[in-house]
Amino acid sequence: MDPLVYGVIVIGSGPAGLTAAVYSGRALLKTLVVAGAVPGGQLMLTTEVENFPGFEQPILGPQLIERMRKQAERFGAEFIQDDAREVDFKSPPFKVKTSSEAYEANAVIIATGASAKWIGLQSETRLRGRGVSSCATCDGFFFRGKDTVTVGGGDVALEDTIFLTSFVNHATIVHRRDKLRASEILQERAFENPKISFVWDSIVEDILGGQKVEGVRVRNVKTGKQEVIKCDGVFVAIGHQPNTAIFQGQIELDEKGYVITRHATATSVGGVFAAGDVRDFHYRQAVTAAGDGCRAALDVRDYLETKGLRVT
Repeated sequence: MDPLVYGVIVIGSGPAGLTAAVYSGRALLKTLVVAGAVPGGQLMLTTEVENFPGFEQPILGPQLIERMRKQAERFGAEFIQDDAREVDFKSPPFKVKTSSEAYEANAVIIATGASAKWIGLQSETRLRGRGVSSCATCDGFFFRGKDTVTVGGGDVALEDTIFLTSFVNHATIVHRRDKLRASEILQERAFENPKISFVWDSIVEDILGGQKVEGVRVRNVKTGKQEVIKCDGVFVAIGHQPNTAIFQGQIELDEKGYVITRHATATSVGGVFAAGDVRDFHYRQAVTAAGDGCRAALDVRDYLETKGLRVT
């Protein structure tokens, strides 16, 4: 028996993937969302979201994802709670395989996002959302008048810390080397900011606190000396990793693994589109990902109409 061919398969179920599913469903395209075994993207790790339009009061990240999913389902999107393990983008219909089934579609939207790189501490995992964050622009507002620690030494670490100084009392940057990797202009701004101090040649060995962050224990990698820095928040800014391993050799990726797009959301393969953090390493916001999902779905609609491949 031939497999059912969908109009579009959306791989990923964060804001980009769910918005794409809403728009493709409203366009009456037969839509399948391969949501992942752990669906929802990075918003599932976020507590209060205050900067997504339409919510006067804060909404929890998982609640926002649930509402978006229900909206997509209302417009007919089907959901598979499994991970995409393999794809074949040689020619339409494109093939997407999960751990148990294979699916086909005349178009694909990649919305697998990017995962924050973490230090790897048990305390970091336990206190995530309780003072530990990987997104200063998402959570900085909650640390008004408090002290924070940023882990990292690249552009993201300095950009995040400079942003945090709009809210916090003081921000400490902990870096494992004796010099930063960030651009000169960012270094200059950080060094001149009276709210920022540096702890050099050091790593965070533990994040302290029971129900919330109360401090960090750092160790100097040259001397072995340890010290405790009291703080209310820890921002881990050591980079992100795009979730694109299964797409290598199928579409064009940049040197860091992000999907390269042209003409809005189109990838190097006609009929395959990308949206959200999987292609955007700069903004990384729920609202920009959602906007990207909208664009990708509209691009899919136009592509299928042009090619005469519309499946409803």
